[in-house]
Amino acid sequence: MLTLDSKLPAVGTTIFSVMSALAAEHGALNLSQGFPDYAVDPKLIGLVERYLGAGTNQYAPMTGVAVLRERIQEKFQRVHGLLVDAEQEITVTAGGTEAIFTTIAALIRPGDEVISFEPAYDCYAPAVTLFGGTMRPVRLVAPEFAVDWDYVKSLITPRTRLIIVNNPNNPACRVFSMADIAALAEMVQNHNIFVLSDEVYEHLVFDDIQPQTLLRHPLLRERTFVVGSFGKLLHATGWKVGYCVAAPALMAEFRKVHQFNVFSVHTPTQYAIADYLADASHYENLGRFFQQKRDFLLAGLHDSRFRVYVPQGTYFIVLDYSAISSAPENEFVRELVIQHRLATIPLAAFYHDGFSQQCVRVCFAKQQETLQQAVELLCAV
Repeated sequence: MLTLDSKLPAVGTTIFSVMSALAAEHGALNLSQGFPDYAVDPKLIGLVERYLGAGTNQYAPMTGVAVLRERIQEKFQRVHGLLVDAEQEITVTAGGTEAIFTTIAALIRPGDEVISFEPAYDCYAPAVTLFGGTMRPVRLVAPEFAVDWDYVKSLITPRTRLIIVNNPNNPACRVFSMADIAALAEMVQNHNIFVLSDEVYEHLVFDDIQPQTLLRHPLLRERTFVVGSFGKLLHATGWKVGYCVAAPALMAEFRKVHQFNVFSVHTPTQYAIADYLADASHYENLGRFFQQKRDFLLAGLHDSRFRVYVPQGTYFIVLDYSAISSAPENEFVRELVIQHRLATIPLAAFYHDGFSQQCVRVCFAKQQETLQQAVELLCAV
């Protein structure tokens, strides 16, 4: 009999798929998955159509079309005052997830250890496992989700190869302070440790917090892979276009894997994004755009029974339901769907051990009518 030993025996269907299916089954408002329910800018759609008709329908260069890499270069210069080389340090990827997977594939060998911070997005650990690495998770606890850097330092061994950070963090919605970045840099500077910085929510920061990248820190500049996403930046998660930025020696290794993985990314979309981002306001105004949505939700939930943790970044918000129910998170989210027609994500899904703090994650990248309905449903719980 033919048998197949799974390389990921503990991995099943993601919680995002489970909750979306449950929402559809019960006709619930779906605030679980992180995607907008409003239209992409018609101007951007028109640009894609223009390039589809202009014949840009063959393979793009493996590294990405030149004009888009130059636009990313301009964005780093404009936002961070940082000069990155469009030719040697930038690669366009099939979404942020491919950039993350490719970085891990380029770095991790059997026996390597990887430190990450939980709650963590769910694509990190499976990729590390596929390449024979071992995760060393650091548990961050609500409501502050603060990092104990002394504890992180205690996890470093000669086998530590990579530290993964997500800044701003999904789903903790926390942004690293300058002290956090300095502590990370100091910790790795005397070790052969690389950093993967998942910065897909870079521009989604609030209350006068400025977008930041780890590449600005001189000690991290030569050892960090930064991942970005146009899906988050352009409200077009289904297009799956992202990028990676790293020093030339690191990017050379990244591209060795990338070229035999997806090789290149959808050509007309790359040209369209490059044209669209010639107007920097499309990303410079993103924080204000989402803060209005965040603040509407905060005001609407002020008199609810949920304790609301005010997000510093991302388009998510964490709600503590301990005053409502003592049920574990996985049970409570099912109750919300079945009894209240509202789908959320249990925060426990972002911890390797299912650590439950009676918290759920809600996505507020939604049109005003959806947010109003969300407020009404949550306040009725």
